[in-house]
Amino acid sequence: MQVNLHDAKTHLSRYVDRVLAGEDVVIARAGKPLVRLVPLAPESTLRQGGFLRGQASFTADLKADVSADIAAMFDGP
Repeated sequence: MQVNLHDAKTHLSRYVDRVLAGEDVVIARAGKPLVRLVPLAPESTLRQGGFLRGQASFTADLKADVSADIAAMFDGP
């Protein structure tokens, strides 16, 4: 559907409802299309950290496990 700019200003909420219902609305001035009304994509939900808190354990000592590798990289062979 194409509507003129004046009509769009007067009945904007009506056209927004139609766009949300799936209709295509183009706003024109003097018969020349200017813009298309489109619905925004729903915002994605943020991931919540800590949902496995207390259900897993990590017992490795990373510094001790890789200390020989780090020494070899910086001290040479």
